[in-house]
Amino acid sequence: MINNKKIVVVMPAYNAEKTLEKTYNDLCQDVVDEIILIDDASADNTKLLSKKLDITTVLHADNQGYGANQKSCYVAALNANADIVIMLHPDYQYTPKLVPAIASMIAYGEYDIVIASRMLTGSATKGGMPLYKVFANKFLTTFQNFFNGEHLSEYHTGFRGFTKEVLKNLPLEDFDNDFIFDNEFLTVSIYYNYKIGEISCPTKYFPEASSINFVRSCKYGLGVLKMSILYFLAHTGIYKSKIFEKNAKKLDTNRELNYFHIRQK
Repeated sequence: MINNKKIVVVMPAYNAEKTLEKTYNDLCQDVVDEIILIDDASADNTKLLSKKLDITTVLHADNQGYGANQKSCYVAALNANADIVIMLHPDYQYTPKLVPAIASMIAYGEYDIVIASRMLTGSATKGGMPLYKVFANKFLTTFQNFFNGEHLSEYHTGFRGFTKEVLKNLPLEDFDNDFIFDNEFLTVSIYYNYKIGEISCPTKYFPEASSINFVRSCKYGLGVLKMSILYFLAHTGIYKSKIFEKNAKKLDTNRELNYFHIRQK
């Protein structure tokens, strides 16, 4: 806990057996109250390793996608009475050692959302991020900042923290079940006027770290451009897309989850 806030780390996992233990070992157990992993029907032994590490583990019977995985993560975290939720990929691309810093930025009321940025100090290239991904990240971020009226250093990190209120208020059920979920999350958060902070984060690129292929990257990029334009149209009152409407679907916390293992307290 920090400032009497319960901190829950959630990990959306798919074939994370090779990197999960390293990620787990670098988490500050003195600060983190609970760790929850959602296994999106991995083909490896992610779920068994998660159980061995005594992580609260939830299974998807079939592969539902990255966004759907996060929805289950947040349902489980809210049902665990989390005050602050940190979403961390278990592929060891981002350092878990920053969890206390991210949680502190939220716990004392300075921010509603904190993102760990690979772009603030150029750590992306130092960590081996391919140059074409660096250029794509910077281009998309510049485009988004222009249409969203923001000054974020990046929108595409997989290491983020939120208050429980953010998760309860955003229309997460109407968000995409694939990778564009992350971008919808931040874009709608800006529309809701949530305070977003950033922290510099070193990153590591290596064969075991997860990555999407070129075709899916292009699909993601087009989705990002679309979301920025939709935000601009909604913000200016020209046209309001479904996910910006007041009656958009909030997260269904009554959704039944398949708990494979409950962490021992």
